[in-house]
Amino acid sequence: MRPWLRERAGIRGWLSETAGGLPATYWYLWTGTLINRAGGFVVVYLTIYLTTVQHFSSTEAGLVLGLWAAGGAVGTMIGGIAADRIGRRPSLLAAHLGACGLLVSLAFAQGLAAIAVLTFLFGLVAESARPAFQAMMIDVVPERDRLRAFTLTYWAVNVGFAVAATVAGLVAKADPKLIFMVDAATTLVPFLLILFKIREPRRIRPAAVADVPVGPEPGLSAVLRDRVFIGFVLLNVLVAFVFMQHLSTLPIAMTRDGIPPQQYGLVIALNGVLIVAGQLFIPRLIKEYDRSKVLAVASLIIGLGFGLTAFADSAGFYAVTVLIWTVGEMLNSPSNSTLIAALSPAAMRGRYQGMMSLSWSVAGFAAPVLGGWVQQHLGDEVLWLGCALVAAVAAGAQLWAGPARERRAAALRAM
Repeated sequence: MRPWLRERAGIRGWLSETAGGLPATYWYLWTGTLINRAGGFVVVYLTIYLTTVQHFSSTEAGLVLGLWAAGGAVGTMIGGIAADRIGRRPSLLAAHLGACGLLVSLAFAQGLAAIAVLTFLFGLVAESARPAFQAMMIDVVPERDRLRAFTLTYWAVNVGFAVAATVAGLVAKADPKLIFMVDAATTLVPFLLILFKIREPRRIRPAAVADVPVGPEPGLSAVLRDRVFIGFVLLNVLVAFVFMQHLSTLPIAMTRDGIPPQQYGLVIALNGVLIVAGQLFIPRLIKEYDRSKVLAVASLIIGLGFGLTAFADSAGFYAVTVLIWTVGEMLNSPSNSTLIAALSPAAMRGRYQGMMSLSWSVAGFAAPVLGGWVQQHLGDEVLWLGCALVAAVAAGAQLWAGPARERRAAALRAM
C-alpha cells in the first residue's frame, strides 16, 4: 500500500474510533452545543462589559457575576428535578427559550439593580438546561461509548469557546449590545434542533441503588444521603473555584497589567485552541488509568498553572499559564464526566447531574466574590498562590476517595 493510502486509512480508522457509532440524538445535541457556544459571548465578555461599558467597580462586577452563578445554582437544582419528573426534552426547550429572552433584555438593561436581577435570572434559566442535557446524553449513549461522547462534547464546547473569546471583543467594539443579541440568536439553534429532531428518551423506573435508599418518588434527599457522591461534589467545588478564576479575577489582573481586552480575548482563546487541537486524543491516553488518579494529576496541573499567574506580567507569560492549566482541564473533564455517569442511578440522573452542576454554580459564585475580595484586599500573589494550594488539597483528596467511588460504580453496574 502506498504511504498516502496508509495515512488515509489511518486517519479514517482514528475518526471511526473517535466518533463512529454514536447515536443520531447525540449528534443533534452536539451540533446545538457547538453553535450555541460559538455565540456565547456574554459569559466570556461580561466582566469587561460591566467595568468598561457600564462603569461598574470591580466589586460590583464581581457581585453581578456572582449573582449569575447563584442563579445557576438554583437553576441546576430546578433543572435536575424537572429533567427527572417532566422529562429531558421539555426541560431543555424551556431553558433555551427563556435564556434567549433574558439575553435580549440584558442587551438594553441599564443600572446595577436591573442588570443584577436579569443576570441572576439568566443564570437560573440557562443553567437549568445543564442537568437535562447531561442526563439525556447518558440516556442515549451506551456506557462503553461515554468517554468518547463526553470528550467530543467538551471538544465542541471549546471550539465554540475559542470562537467566542476571539470574536467577542470585535463584536463588542462594533456595538456592545451585539454580544447579547448574537448570544440570543445562537441560543435559538439548540432550541430548534431539540424541537424538531429529538424525542424524549425512554423513562427508567426508580430502584434501590447500592446503599442509597430510593423510594417510588426519589427526591433530592436521596442524593444528599449518598455520601460517596456528595464527597465527589465537594471536591469538584474546590477545583472549579480555582478554574473559574479565569472568568472573573484573571481579566481584572490582566487589565491592571496594561493588557487590553482584545489581547485578553486572544490569550484566553488559547485555552480553546489547545483543547481543540488535543482533546480528541485524551481518551486513548487516559482510558487505561484509574479515574481518580487522573483527576488528582489534573488538579495538580490546574493548580500549577494558576499558581504561576502570581508571577505573570505580560501577555506572553499569561499565555503560558493558560496553556498549563488547560492541560489539567483536558484531563479533568472526561474523567469527571464519566465518573458522574458511573455514580448516577439511572432513574435519578437529572438530580445527580443537577447536584454536580450545583458545584460549578457554587464555585462560580465564590470565585468572583471571594476571589475578587482577596484580589482587592490581599493582592494578586496571595490569590494565585492560594489557588495552587486549594488545587493541591483537592488532588490529595481525589486519591483518598477513589477506591470508595469505584466500589459504588461497580455496584451500580452490577445492578
